[in-house]
Amino acid sequence: MKGVQAAVAVRGPAHRSARRSAHLSARGTWFLVAPALIPILVLSVGPLLYGIGLAFTDAQSGRTEATRWVGLLNFSDLLQDTLFWDSFRVGLVWAVGVTVPQFFLALGLALLLGQDLRMRWLARALAIIPWAMPEVVVGIMWRLVYHPDAGVLNETLRSLGLGPDEGVDWLSGTATALLAVVVVGIWAGMPQTTVTLLAGLQNVPRELHEAAAMDGAGAWRRFRTVTWPAIKPVALAISALNFIWNFNSFALVFVLTDGGPGGRTRLPMLFAYEEAFRYGQFGYAAAMGLAMVAVIAILLAVYLSRRLRGEGEEDR
Repeated sequence: MKGVQAAVAVRGPAHRSARRSAHLSARGTWFLVAPALIPILVLSVGPLLYGIGLAFTDAQSGRTEATRWVGLLNFSDLLQDTLFWDSFRVGLVWAVGVTVPQFFLALGLALLLGQDLRMRWLARALAIIPWAMPEVVVGIMWRLVYHPDAGVLNETLRSLGLGPDEGVDWLSGTATALLAVVVVGIWAGMPQTTVTLLAGLQNVPRELHEAAAMDGAGAWRRFRTVTWPAIKPVALAISALNFIWNFNSFALVFVLTDGGPGGRTRLPMLFAYEEAFRYGQFGYAAAMGLAMVAVIAILLAVYLSRRLRGEGEEDR
């Protein structure tokens, strides 16, 4: 009995000391995390929650009355707004039109840069230059390329005898504007997809390719049976992220066309920007943003569930 009491007496201070150390360790952890956590809460989480709340109000610029809670009225108006749904359709066309070609071109470039080529380091450095350029600079540069009188594209077409003498106004023509900005979007976003896929290719064991080659597999069969299964999770992730980034694009198209001509390139983010900062409808614009987030989340959930279900069936 005395031995048990002595053990308890010894364990008591030790146990309290351990709890005190754990408490101090937790406080130290929060102290180290706080400098990174506070800006996230203030600059990201706070505005997000404020924007969600704003979507249920009639907030406007320049009004003297107090902002009122209107419930789902903004969303009801949104369902009947044909201009918004036109911009949403343009956004989907833009996101798919940029994401799909961007992925296949980046995959081909990643496979090329993964080969043992001379000056490969230089080619890899040049491949990521568009990624390092701000979107505003990219937009200004491509406006010069598409210039109807002195643009590089029209000059090249004229020299080859393929274009009219007066030049094509690529960014102002109703039939060419969306295609023109899609091309810029593919060029500007391809480097990040290339780098991601190239990183995935580096993790494919070379021994598997050598074994498949010894079995008589050609290049396409090696890609289909060895390379693609290894990089498929990376491809799925970067495709989903690219779709989100492209659908939420703003600066690039804003600089290139400002949503014109006639709304042919007015993406949903551009439309929400106009409602908020051109017409002062802050509550309505916030409702647009919330609706876009919800729809994109549903589309991505359906896409990812189907892809993951397909992978699960293949594993069986």
